[in-house]
Amino acid sequence: MAGGEVLARDPDGAVVLVRGAVPGERVRIDEPVRRRGARRAEVVEVVVASTDRAVPPCPHVAEGCGGCDWQHIAVGAQPGHKVAVVVDALRRLGGLDDAEVVAGPALPAAGGRTSVRAGVLDGRAGFRRERSHDVVVPRSCLVAHPLVEELLVEGRFGQADEVTIRVGARTGERLVLAQPGRAGVVVPDDVVVVGDDELTGGRRVWIHEEVGGRRFRISARSFFQTRPDGAEALVAAVVAAAGDALGPGVRLVDAYAGVGLFSRLMLDADGPGAGGSGVVVERSASSAADARANLADLDVRHVRVDVARWRASPADLVVADPARSGLGAGAVRALAGAGAPVLVLVSCDAGALGRDARLLAEAGYDHAGSTVVDLFPHTHHVEVVSRFVRR
Repeated sequence: MAGGEVLARDPDGAVVLVRGAVPGERVRIDEPVRRRGARRAEVVEVVVASTDRAVPPCPHVAEGCGGCDWQHIAVGAQPGHKVAVVVDALRRLGGLDDAEVVAGPALPAAGGRTSVRAGVLDGRAGFRRERSHDVVVPRSCLVAHPLVEELLVEGRFGQADEVTIRVGARTGERLVLAQPGRAGVVVPDDVVVVGDDELTGGRRVWIHEEVGGRRFRISARSFFQTRPDGAEALVAAVVAAAGDALGPGVRLVDAYAGVGLFSRLMLDADGPGAGGSGVVVERSASSAADARANLADLDVRHVRVDVARWRASPADLVVADPARSGLGAGAVRALAGAGAPVLVLVSCDAGALGRDARLLAEAGYDHAGSTVVDLFPHTHHVEVVSRFVRR
C-alpha cells in the first residue's frame, strides 16, 4: 500500500494504485487515470473481499468525506497493514530487507482527535472530498474529540475559507483559527477565536494541554500531537527506543522540538533523564516561543534555526521529529555531527522514513527497530518511532 492506496495489477499486468481496496482482494475498478506519475483508480465492485474489510462506521464516508480513507478496513486490522507499509518502505527505499517493525499499543479509534483542519462552505465547516476542493459538511465526526465535534458541527464560520479547531482534551480549553479572518465566526463564549490575519499582525493566543502530568502551552500556529494519549504513547516509544542512551545527566538534542514535548518529559525531575541538559532546535517562531515557556525550569539551550543549518554540539542522545518530508541529507549531516551513540527518529510518513534510513546508514547509523504508533485510526497516516545506533 502507498498513501492509502493498494498497489494492484490490471488484467494486462500493468500497475494501478487503487483507492478503497484492501490487500489480497479481487476488485473491479473504474477507468484508471494518470495522476502524480501513476495510474490510479477507485473500487467499483468487490469481487472477492478480504477478511479485513469492514462496513465504514461513519455515514459521511458514503457522502464522499475524505477525512478518513481507511474506514473500509476493520479497526483491528489497520495496525497490521500500517506495519506492512513501513516494512515495505524500509525495504524499497531504505535497503533494509529484514527490518524489525512492530505495532505499538492500540489507541481508541473514535473520539480522539483534538485538532482538525476543515474547509468552510456557506459558513459551515466540513472535510474535503478525496482529490477535490469540494466540502462535505458533517452532522457528526467519528474520530473528533467531542469538544472538537461540537464546534465542527454547530459552529458558524462566517467569511472564513478554512478553519483549524484545536482543543485541550484534559483542560477543556478551545481555540478556532480562521483563515483569512474571523469576521462572522459564531461559537460558544469559552472558545478563543483568532484570524490568521491577526496572528500575522502580532496577536498571540494559545490553549493548554496536559500530557504525562505536565501542562503545555500551545499557540495557534504551533505544532502539537493531535491527541494527548497519543503524545504519551509517542513519548513512551521514544524512551524505549533511546534505551541506555537515556539516563540521569544525559546530554539530549531535541530536534524539530515543537513546543518541547520530548524534552519536558524526558529531562523532567521525575523523567528518565533527570538532571540532564538539552539543546532544543526549532525553526518555527510560534513553537520556539512555546518551548521556552514550557521548558523554562530545565537546563536547556534554545536554538531557533533550520536543523540542516544547526552547528552540532556533542550529545549522548538525539531525538528528531521532522515534518512529513523527513530529515533529508542536510539534517542527517547536522544531527550525525553530534556524535550521539543513539538517534531516535519520529517519522510521520513511511516513505520519508525509508529515505532517511538510507541516509542515516550512509552517515554511520544502523536501523535497530521501529514501532508504529497509530495516532490516526481510520486513516492511512502512520507515526513511526525508530532507533538508529551509531556504528
